[in-house]
Amino acid sequence: MNLVDLRKLSIRRGLRIRFHLNGGMECLIGEDGIARVPGLHSIPKFNLEEELAAAQQFMLESSAAQPPKASPVRTVNRQELEAMAAGAGTSSGPVEHDDE
Repeated sequence: MNLVDLRKLSIRRGLRIRFHLNGGMECLIGEDGIARVPGLHSIPKFNLEEELAAAQQFMLESSAAQPPKASPVRTVNRQELEAMAAGAGTSSGPVEHDDE
């Protein structure tokens, strides 16, 4: 599982995905698929892909457009998120391309 997988999952399911980085910071992947590190004001001294590889716990939050289920924030472990990301890769409809 890499950042691209999480970006796809966040866009397709309308989720915000958060995980902690070494050094106390946090990464937020918004429902727009963009990864942000709030509080980062200069070039980071870390690689976000490497930080993701080390993360074991993730917080999922439904966007305002999606009706919340039982709890607005849900904590999942790496294996659960990998299963969700693998399922998000399958599409039930036609794939749109920007070729035209």
